Amino acid sequence: MSSWIDLGAVWRIVVVGLLAGAGLPALFAVGLRLLAAPGGGAGPGAASGTGSASGAGSGAARAVGTGAAGLCFAAVLAGIGWGIFTIVNGG
Repeated sequence: MSSWIDLGAVWRIVVVGLLAGAGLPALFAVGLRLLAAPGGGAGPGAASGTGSASGAGSGAARAVGTGAAGLCFAAVLAGIGWGIFTIVNGG
């Protein structure tokens, strides 16, 4: 081990970089996917009425998907806020 390199600090930088650099955009993408209606709400055949028929549980599925997407977006906003807070306070 070298006394010049703090491996603990390097490890923390790598983990936070992966979480913020890849994790937050991935979580945002999951949130967008959850907003998509099951069965395709705004697909090519939705305007003319030739799209897939909505099932009895599609309203409940949409509500659950919207709630889960809201949680994903809230987590992304919390991560952004934490990053800004950390930068403003100097570390």
